[in-house]
Amino acid sequence: MKIALIIENSQAAKSEIVHAALTVVAEPLGHQVFHYGMYAPEDKASLTYVMNGLLAGILLNSGAADFVVTGCGTGMGSMLACNAMPGVFCGLVVDPTDAFLFGQINDGNAISMPYAKGFGWAAELNLQDCYRKLFEGERGLGYPKERAEIMAKNRGILKTLKAATCQDMLSALKAVDQDLLKAAVAGEKFQDLFFANATDEGIRDHIKSLVDDRAMAEA
Repeated sequence: MKIALIIENSQAAKSEIVHAALTVVAEPLGHQVFHYGMYAPEDKASLTYVMNGLLAGILLNSGAADFVVTGCGTGMGSMLACNAMPGVFCGLVVDPTDAFLFGQINDGNAISMPYAKGFGWAAELNLQDCYRKLFEGERGLGYPKERAEIMAKNRGILKTLKAATCQDMLSALKAVDQDLLKAAVAGEKFQDLFFANATDEGIRDHIKSLVDDRAMAEA
């Protein structure tokens, strides 16, 4: 599974801690981790929690990622922004129980975590435990087991409901503020990671036109 990590500006100083905790758990389980930034508070490309949501929508709908790990100070803002995107089902994960239950009951494709609220001593151990509960073994098996069937049915209903109430991702990208979108994809490693992994041609072409326009404007 391709896991994308996205860190917003207020928590960029913790980027290395979060990335290390995710990598040390996910890679031995056979997953790949792609860090889309931010990498440090001084990064030229600054990501807000709203941009986190846009990036999650782009990466998941384009096939560049199978799962997104993001967050902000409380985790709430990034969760709301992610869930505003077509095809993105993001849960708020604070502790390992949240991670386990989200994986087994909701089986979404993104999580948002608080990287300021409650982020104290041994916070990196909590992160590792959360990622382990989320990424080891099979997800979507239900909890408790006797409710697995109805849980799977409700996930399908939710996906159908979201598809009915949201545009497709390409239409959404064309409709949003293009300056906001350009800023969201301006990260120093975004192009290398995204174009190497994305499979949806329509989304790829739209993003390429944006980064080409930005490059021409800066030339």
